[in-house]
Amino acid sequence: MACSSSRLKSFSLTSTTHSVSASARSADNVDIFLTSRLAAGSGTINALSNQAHTNRYKMTPLDAGRPAKKTKVDKSVKGSKPAKAEKTKTEKTQPKEKTTATKLKADKPSKKEAKKEVKDVKEVKEVEEVEDDEVEAGSVIGEDDEDVDDEAEAAEGAVKSEEPKTFKELGVVDVLCEICNTLNFTTPTPIQAQAIPVALQDRDIIGTAETGSGKTLAFALPILQALLDKPRPFFGLVLAPTRELAVQISQTFDAFASIALRCTVLVGGMDMVPQTIALGKRPHVIVATPGRLLEHLQKTKGFSLRSLRYLVIDEADRMLDMDFGPVFEKILPFLPRETRRTMLFSATMSSKVESLQRASLRDPVRVAVRSHLLADGEGDGEGQTVRTLKQSMWLVPLKAKDTALVYLMNEYNGRSIIVFTRTIYETHRLSILLRALGFGAIPLNGKLSQSARLAALNKIKSGGRDILIATDVAARGLDIPRINIVINFDVPQDSKTYVHRVGRTARAGKSGHAINLVTQYDSFHFLAIEKAIGMERKITPLPVDKEEMMVFHERVEEAQRYAKAGMREWQEKQALAGKGGKRKRAGANVIGGRDDMDREEM
Repeated sequence: MACSSSRLKSFSLTSTTHSVSASARSADNVDIFLTSRLAAGSGTINALSNQAHTNRYKMTPLDAGRPAKKTKVDKSVKGSKPAKAEKTKTEKTQPKEKTTATKLKADKPSKKEAKKEVKDVKEVKEVEEVEDDEVEAGSVIGEDDEDVDDEAEAAEGAVKSEEPKTFKELGVVDVLCEICNTLNFTTPTPIQAQAIPVALQDRDIIGTAETGSGKTLAFALPILQALLDKPRPFFGLVLAPTRELAVQISQTFDAFASIALRCTVLVGGMDMVPQTIALGKRPHVIVATPGRLLEHLQKTKGFSLRSLRYLVIDEADRMLDMDFGPVFEKILPFLPRETRRTMLFSATMSSKVESLQRASLRDPVRVAVRSHLLADGEGDGEGQTVRTLKQSMWLVPLKAKDTALVYLMNEYNGRSIIVFTRTIYETHRLSILLRALGFGAIPLNGKLSQSARLAALNKIKSGGRDILIATDVAARGLDIPRINIVINFDVPQDSKTYVHRVGRTARAGKSGHAINLVTQYDSFHFLAIEKAIGMERKITPLPVDKEEMMVFHERVEEAQRYAKAGMREWQEKQALAGKGGKRKRAGANVIGGRDDMDREEM
């Protein structure tokens, strides 16, 4: 059934002549749908819906709505004044036959003109100094102009030179610095440069930074340095919202095993007996999801965290969005308060996060790093995306989404891609559909066993598979360096989820591409997300070849039938496995439902 992606491109147009010609008959009407990109008004959305059914598989050229390119301003002339066409007394006394070149050599500026020139130079310098001060304060500017004058470049270089170049300059001890060097962690990231010195001063921290900024090492190094000074069991506790993130954090701590560090992971979906045995060995650091930690605190005999020195709450906003607030309130009484230091890290700050910090932190120091955020979203919205991320959208009829996805898979063949869907059902269906067409796709969702989820991530990280079909269980905190493209097959429910999804690419200053498939029913919702992240009508349309896309239509329909049969078998296996009740509930609301990974993580 499977065929290679290269064979997909070579499909004959004759096999789909009927489909293409049928679609071509309504080509004149397509422009109505295409040029009405996210237009406001109920009448418009009804027109979009009717037009989508009329033009079943015609895709948009999507040139409409593209924002005009901004004119680049030359900083070298900023602040200067236009020359006046007045004649000086000296010029009037010169003979008319004298040439311009002779005038420039012979004439000397008057004292009044000289003072005026000095004044203009001072004004230019003052403007440049103000701009440099804004850069130092962390304001976001556009791309660096190549023609910035020498003085501005020197000032910018002086600011950069003040930042710490090594972990040793931050106060990290030599033994940890050596391990960092072996792990290729040579230069601190901005969040590390700000958070580590504060943590080493024994202060509580609230850290805000975009994903992929190096937050894990920012809290791991202070914990390990304090542990070297006074080693004892149950020294540090790190809480993470998902199993995958917990495992990833534990791997960072395990990299420092040469200092005789013992670290254990407590997550749901795993047998509690091995975890109880691991706790009996009295580890120095515990990395856990809130639900499983509370279960051990309540049921495991002899397990106590009264001697805990450090508490880290990672991805706090995501944790609270997953309704872990009540669980966290039950955990707090098991922890010491006076002798505990707490570090809270989050990509966004909300009222829930503020309430959590008031309940768990004492006189915290706020650390915020937003150096790579888009200027459009600065301080205006629920979250922002990084500057190195290219964002595109594609208006596509609902019934043609599968064909559009296959077209993208073929266009970006060989790239590492994450496709985000809204439901567990869709992760499995799309995986079967893409594999039937020769693409190496693998699902990841909250209903998979822990071993299956880790296996899926390892295949993506190692390059064994290129395409990951995931729900939002994979949208937060995971660091998968190879991801080049994120495709939102289903538009996310809110702007926070959007920022977290697209944050899987363009990490740590690298470039990436996010593509959004927007149907006629998602237009208003997507417009609201654009506005919330400060990108209203600025996410550019994706250029596509409509005729080439329609070549895949017939093969996609065949693969859809194959996937439908495969999903029937999958659901039967779930029922036979003795999990019919819960699986039926998951399958009953697969159309428009949400992944109940919050219950799964507990």
